Amino acid sequence: MLRTIRAKFAFGFLLIFCLSFLLLNVTLKEYIRSSNRNIITSDLVELKNNGNVYVRQAFLINHFTNNDLYFGQMAEEMVGDLRRATSSDVSAYTVDGILLYSSDQTKFAGRPTSDLKLALEGKTAYTITYKGNAGSVLYSYPVVIDGVKVGILRFAKDFSSLYEQTGRILNILFYLALAIFAAAFLFSYMLSRHITIPLVKLTRASTEVIRGNLDVRIGVRRKDEIGRLAANFNDMIGRIASQIATIGRDRDRLKALHEQEKRFFDNVTHELKTPLTSILGYAEIIRENGESDRAFFDKGMAHIVDESRRLHGMVLNLLEVSRRSAAMDEAAPVDAGALLRDVIDAMELRAKRYKKRIALDAEDGLYVLGQPDRLRQLFINLLDNAIKYSTPQAEIAVAAETDRAAGIVRFAFANPGVTLSPDQVDQVFEPFYSGDRTFKEEGSVGLGLSIVKAIVDDHGGTIRMTCGAGRTTVHAALPAAGREVDA
Repeated sequence: MLRTIRAKFAFGFLLIFCLSFLLLNVTLKEYIRSSNRNIITSDLVELKNNGNVYVRQAFLINHFTNNDLYFGQMAEEMVGDLRRATSSDVSAYTVDGILLYSSDQTKFAGRPTSDLKLALEGKTAYTITYKGNAGSVLYSYPVVIDGVKVGILRFAKDFSSLYEQTGRILNILFYLALAIFAAAFLFSYMLSRHITIPLVKLTRASTEVIRGNLDVRIGVRRKDEIGRLAANFNDMIGRIASQIATIGRDRDRLKALHEQEKRFFDNVTHELKTPLTSILGYAEIIRENGESDRAFFDKGMAHIVDESRRLHGMVLNLLEVSRRSAAMDEAAPVDAGALLRDVIDAMELRAKRYKKRIALDAEDGLYVLGQPDRLRQLFINLLDNAIKYSTPQAEIAVAAETDRAAGIVRFAFANPGVTLSPDQVDQVFEPFYSGDRTFKEEGSVGLGLSIVKAIVDDHGGTIRMTCGAGRTTVHAALPAAGREVDA
């Protein structure tokens, strides 16, 4: 029935306030009724004392004997005097309950007689009659003179003013209490809404999160505990979304790396298998035929030597990739400019074979801190890559200069040709990335730029590739001797 906190709050507050209001109303009525009873009792006691004093004085003044005969003789005069003295209607009775005289019989007719019966038994008694806000009392008691009961006096006194006054007080208190409890209930209800509405929003938001919607946010701008809870919930969902996005990116990257690694090993397996198969085939034929066919023998030996060298080069490249972090304990200042010129002289023959040329623009005294052999391999791989992927009859531009302000030596290897897309440029230095196979040279397993990145990283430098206007440029920066570059 009551499944929500708001309903439970409303029902609980309503029940508490209703019970409290009823209890207060009953308590106030009983208290006022008891107070009225005490006031009436006190008034009646005074009325009895005044009546006794009057009767006793009348007996003493007239020297009447203490019997009921004189009480009957003076009944009319006594009733009139007591009515004027007490502002109440009075009736006088004999000790047997016979009416002697009454100031107004209508005030006593048709009324309860229980008080009169008790007076006949020698007791003082009264009966209270309520009718709306009107109230009257019948009061009877025996008149005793010197220990002798001489008659009974019965008073009919109107207390309507007292009950009207207490009725007005009760009404005022009733409406005042009702207003207070209504205001308290309204405040409690508003407070419960103030508490439960954010909780309802939090419940709905958490349900959306369970369904996988991490874009949900709670729009609660408060500075209390619930406001802080909403802010923490929003921050938590934001962080969860960020972590899930990171996990997704890492998953995609691992998946891509796995696919690249698989392609890499497939390529390596193929590229290693091809020269080995060729070498094995020529070797078996030469072993069977010997030098009987000199021309085939020379051709086969040349092919075996060429394929062995190519196989040796691939193995060296694989070892370089697996090493990644070469020790730099043997690093020393190296004249990178002279080393670069020497490499270009050695690569000129390869460039001419592809009908291309290399143009160098380098300063003197380009000293970097590193290992000469690995720097030579760096330059060879960059030049070899530029030669392979440049357009026919292209000029490969190589530049080198010192940035003294930054304490680095900058190298640039630019060649015209088919450029890579931005996504390919971002991944071109990854160890298992082979790029677009359409532009890959036969016999290549895509290790060149990965080896280049490893060498530059090990020397504390940076490397990047830019493509545009049909031109690809690789920028490398190495720390000058005695300096380091922030990666």
